[in-house]
Amino acid sequence: MLELSHVHKVYRVGAFGGGRLRAVRDVSLKVEPGEVVSLIGESGSGKSTIGKMVLGLFKPSSGSITFDGTDITTIRGHTARKAYYRRVQGVFQDPFSSFNPIFKADRVFEMIRSSYFPGVSDADWRERVLKAIGTVRLDPDNVLGKYPHQLSGGQMQRLLIARALLLDVDLLVADEVISMLDASTRIDVLNLLADLKERGLGILFVTHDLSLGNYVSDRSVILRKGAIAEMGPTARVFENPLHPYSRHLLSCVPQLHRTWAEVDAELAANPPDHFELPVAPDDESAPLVEAERGHFVGIDQG
Repeated sequence: MLELSHVHKVYRVGAFGGGRLRAVRDVSLKVEPGEVVSLIGESGSGKSTIGKMVLGLFKPSSGSITFDGTDITTIRGHTARKAYYRRVQGVFQDPFSSFNPIFKADRVFEMIRSSYFPGVSDADWRERVLKAIGTVRLDPDNVLGKYPHQLSGGQMQRLLIARALLLDVDLLVADEVISMLDASTRIDVLNLLADLKERGLGILFVTHDLSLGNYVSDRSVILRKGAIAEMGPTARVFENPLHPYSRHLLSCVPQLHRTWAEVDAELAANPPDHFELPVAPDDESAPLVEAERGHFVGIDQG
């Protein structure tokens, strides 16, 4: 469904654009229907830039991003872009910024109707809205007709997902969608994403949290300095991390039953099997090597 092939993103920086900042380096990955792929990395790793390129908000400097065989960088004109967003939508970190505070929250549904379904009757449209709201586990009486300040962050985030469902999208880019939500609400949104996956929706899940990636994803992509450090089935990446950066990240996860000293001692006593990392032939490429079936490891960037 979605495929990135050797994608790079370089920003011009400095007073006159004379500098170059490489945000994404030689990234290749796929998202299939009914699959959750997590992009995991620290701030500045390039994960959000990848999500925004998939949504057409940024253009890659080189490489290709294809959706069902069509290179999205070749999409031109309002009609073609509208057709693309009919199938691909994004939900972002801050749900409050997606709503106009002077309008009722469900105005986002009317915007979808006017743009994509102008011929649908009021009764049919209300039925669709109620179904979408029910799918995201909200009570229509508690959210319809309310202003954003009357709703919680979790309610607004789920309303945005319901908006995407009204379009019957094939791919959802979820960029740090639960980082601003409280703990009691996070699990509800994660379980909702799992339900949507079962319905055949492909999800590109962007997060900095290893535990969230482990909980929700089928495949995980660990990014470092814009390049893929490790990629593969989530269980294998977490149970058998082969890249030094992946091992370092996992060792930094707090464990209630062990001290840091005990963790460090265990790592020292049980070093991983030696694995030869690939070497980049130049400063731009970031090749991957397949360590086991579907499990890829990238270059060491220090």
